[in-house]
Amino acid sequence: MWDDELKELASWQQEVRGQFPIITGHPELAYLDSAATAQKPRAVLDAVQTYLTTANANAGRGTYPWANRTTALVERTRRRVKEFLDDSEAESGRSAVHFFGGTTEGLRTVARDWLTTHLADGDEILVPYADHQANLAPWLEARRLLAERGVGVRVRGLPYQPESGDYDHRALPEVVGPRTRFVAATHVHHVYGGDMNVHRLRAAVGPDVPICLDAAQSVGHLPVSVAELDVDFVVFSGHKALALPGTGAVWARNAPGRGPEFRPGGWQGTPNTVGIASLEAALDWLDAAGTDRIARWTTALAARLTDGLRHLDRYEILGCQASLAADSRAQRRHGIVAFRHHDIPSDDLGFILFSHGFMVRADNLCQAGADEKTASVRVSVHVYNTVEEIDRLLTVLTSLA
Repeated sequence: MWDDELKELASWQQEVRGQFPIITGHPELAYLDSAATAQKPRAVLDAVQTYLTTANANAGRGTYPWANRTTALVERTRRRVKEFLDDSEAESGRSAVHFFGGTTEGLRTVARDWLTTHLADGDEILVPYADHQANLAPWLEARRLLAERGVGVRVRGLPYQPESGDYDHRALPEVVGPRTRFVAATHVHHVYGGDMNVHRLRAAVGPDVPICLDAAQSVGHLPVSVAELDVDFVVFSGHKALALPGTGAVWARNAPGRGPEFRPGGWQGTPNTVGIASLEAALDWLDAAGTDRIARWTTALAARLTDGLRHLDRYEILGCQASLAADSRAQRRHGIVAFRHHDIPSDDLGFILFSHGFMVRADNLCQAGADEKTASVRVSVHVYNTVEEIDRLLTVLTSLA
C-alpha cells in the first residue's frame, strides 16, 4: 500500500524537492530532523528577500507606504492563517490569530494571560505529562501563579495507552470530573508520530470545556482543520512549517461559553514582520504543494522505515507496535520514527549516522518526563526526503545490528 503511494507521488516529490536550495545544494547529506525545524523552499526565501528590500518597516506605527504595506501584510497573514486552518467561521469576526515567537511562547501566553484569569478555587485542568515539555510547563506555571493568589487548582494528567503512546480514551472518564475546566493536548506526538485523536477528548469532557492544541508537529505537515477539530486554541511554530524561526501563531476560537476572549496581556511591541512575511509565503507554498500529498508522502516514508527496522532485533522502535509492518492497518506515524539500539547509546548512534551523511535528533527529545527516560534517535521526514535516503539509512542501521 505504502509503496504504491510512493510510486504515485514520486514525480511530484522530485519537483517540490528541487525547490529547497539547502537540500539540492548538499546531495551528499540527508536531513532527517524536520520535527525540530523544517527547511525552507525558494518561495519563502524570495519572499523574505523581497520584503526586506522593498517594504521593511514597522507595523501599525506609521502612515507612509512602507509602514502601510507592512501593516497590511500582518493583517493579511492573520486572515491567511485562518484560511489555512480551515476556519469556516472566520468571517464572523469572533476567532482571532495572534503572532508569537513560536509554540512555546504561544502556549505560555495562553496559560498566563488567559487560563489564569477565570479559574476558581477547586477547579481542575487536564494536561499531558508525556508530551513535549512546552505543553506541560506553562500549565504548571499557571497553577503556581494562581496558588500565589490563593486559588487552588488541581492539575490532573491525561491517561496514556502504554502500547501506543496515544491518549487512553477508555480511562478518560476516570480523570474528567464536574470541575474540569480546561484540557491541554497535542495533535501529533513529537516522539511517537501518532495522531493523538483529540476528538476523543472532546467526547469525554463535553461541549463546554476549552481544549488547547499543540499543533507544532501537524501544521505544515498534514491538513489541519479547525472546522473538524472542535478545539479552542491551535498553537504552532512557523519554523516547523517552512517559515523562519522566531515566528508562530495562536488561533483562538473565542466561542461563547468557553471562557473569556483571548487577549494577550501587556504592550505587544514590534511584531516579527519578516517572520510573518515568511509565514504567509510558507502557507501559500504548502497549499500549492498540497498538505494532503505531503502527509501521504511522509507517512509512507515512515512506514517504509518502521517496516525495515522491525526486522532488526537490535533495535527498539518507540510508539505503537501494531503499526510497524508496512501492511498494518493500524494508525501510521506521521513522518516521525524514534528508536534505540540495544547496545549503542543513542548519542553515539547519532554521531555514527552523521558520519554516513544522516542528520538526526539523538537525545531525550524534550519529552516532559513522565514516560521515556532513556535517550533515543528520532528520524523525522518532510516532503524533500526521498525513498533512497530511507533505504540508505536502513542499510547503515542493518550494518550496526
